[in-house]
Amino acid sequence: MEIRYPRRLRPADIIGVTAPSSGISKQLQGRLDFAVQQLRDRGFVVQVGDCLDGTSHISAPVKQRAEELMRMLWTPIKAVIPPWGGESAIDLIPHLDFDALALAEPTWFVGYSDISTLLTPITLRTGMATLHGSNLMDTPYGIPEPLMSWIDIASLPAGTTFRQASPGIHRVNDWDDRENTPEVSHHVWNGDGLWERLDQGQADVNVRGRMIGGCIETMVNLAGTPYLNTKAFRDAQNDSLIVYIEASSVAATTICRHLHGMRLAGFFDGATAILVGRTGAPDSPTLTQAEAVLDALGTLGVPIIGNVECGHVPPQLPIANGAQGHLFFNEKEHYLEQTLA
Repeated sequence: MEIRYPRRLRPADIIGVTAPSSGISKQLQGRLDFAVQQLRDRGFVVQVGDCLDGTSHISAPVKQRAEELMRMLWTPIKAVIPPWGGESAIDLIPHLDFDALALAEPTWFVGYSDISTLLTPITLRTGMATLHGSNLMDTPYGIPEPLMSWIDIASLPAGTTFRQASPGIHRVNDWDDRENTPEVSHHVWNGDGLWERLDQGQADVNVRGRMIGGCIETMVNLAGTPYLNTKAFRDAQNDSLIVYIEASSVAATTICRHLHGMRLAGFFDGATAILVGRTGAPDSPTLTQAEAVLDALGTLGVPIIGNVECGHVPPQLPIANGAQGHLFFNEKEHYLEQTLA
């Protein structure tokens, strides 16, 4: 299986907006309109789909959501970005035509949270690179260096290598009042801290592998199924993995159980390192979020790097599923390089 990268995103390209999981309430329509206009102001043509209703936990019936997503991934649209995640994107899985996607010209499919329920299986099953990064409602926010926006990365040609590292700042207690201030575009960076080594290793980390990962709470429901089969993916690539994971909102004891299950299902087999996203999810009375990761994954014997900007705490470090990753970490320097090859 060859990893296939979409053509670089250019002004005048079409970007599709659809909600494969949860839609947008009327109160947040202003924010959606602002985010869409921001893309148009950058020269893109934006095609807004029909599956955006926010009156329920899903934006439309499952077949309608699946058909709209498939259409956007099949047509000349060059990128597809949902407004945000949601609760049950997993119900789309049996309605997606993975065989067709494996033959289609690749399109950038962007998002995080519940959207990783779709991104990761699409890359694993079809070889199409997907982009774990900001959702549409987050896109207007500025990105601190040395991070890049999803648009920056989607605009790179295949074969490009790019490097990102921690900016040392983050947002504590997100969210802005987007209902009354829909045009907000600057985070208040009220937290600080760099990446942290969670395991007990002391030597420099200097490893490579294909990037794969996503949100723990949503991906765990696919563990052990053909849709989260990293072994078949590794065998097809004849390569190892750098796995990234992040907790959205559940307590540490639940994250611990989830990660144990994913490990037993083989999701982390072949990993040269594990990146753990910074999280605002709560600790449990007898277990912190970091301890939960170590309890479940510490026996793997690979470097585990925490507080990475790949989760629900802004800013986001976009990761291309399927890209060749190069992770370097020691007390003086750290970075993640990705190559679209």
